[in-house]
Amino acid sequence: MRHALLFRLAVSMLAIVVLHGPDVLAADTKEKKPASSSEKQLERGRYLVTIAGCHDCHSPKVIGPHGAPVPHPMKMLSGQQADSKLPGMPDGVLGPDKWAGATNSDMTAWIGPWGVSFAANLTPDPATGLGGWTEEMFIKTIRTGKHMGTGRQILPPMPWENYARMTDQDLKDLFVYLKSLPPVRNAVPQPVPPAQAAH
Repeated sequence: MRHALLFRLAVSMLAIVVLHGPDVLAADTKEKKPASSSEKQLERGRYLVTIAGCHDCHSPKVIGPHGAPVPHPMKMLSGQQADSKLPGMPDGVLGPDKWAGATNSDMTAWIGPWGVSFAANLTPDPATGLGGWTEEMFIKTIRTGKHMGTGRQILPPMPWENYARMTDQDLKDLFVYLKSLPPVRNAVPQPVPPAQAAH
């Protein structure tokens, strides 16, 4: 009886090896392969995007199961949508002694004394997002508050001064994660200066 049981067990194990390969028996005893540096960067970048609140302004929203806005799953981090209509300029926002602001329902467009600013497309789309950017350009943008590291000033509410305190490794990890996203073709409008925004 005992020999029959051992024989059946041996036949079963042989069948598993034949069907699935010899590694299947050793799967539990093998050491797990440590995550590669790129996988670590990706996970760290995802974490930083989450805790830094990037989705708050750079992701269009849908209403979630609890009635609160959540990032649109197909448009994550794609910025102000090119076909989105802006709300009208509220009275009392612009003026030399004014400091107020208003936003759209996605929080991707902001109106204030600086004019109208639009959240950038952070997906790796080559024509409308970060697809053509280098890591150096991305880091320089955050360090200087200049678009593409040398262009126009980045406008409120983007808290680039806070993000400029991140380490180089933080910014590299962020860039790795952003480059891993599905690209979304979305040409974000250019900022509108205060004089034009008032009309």
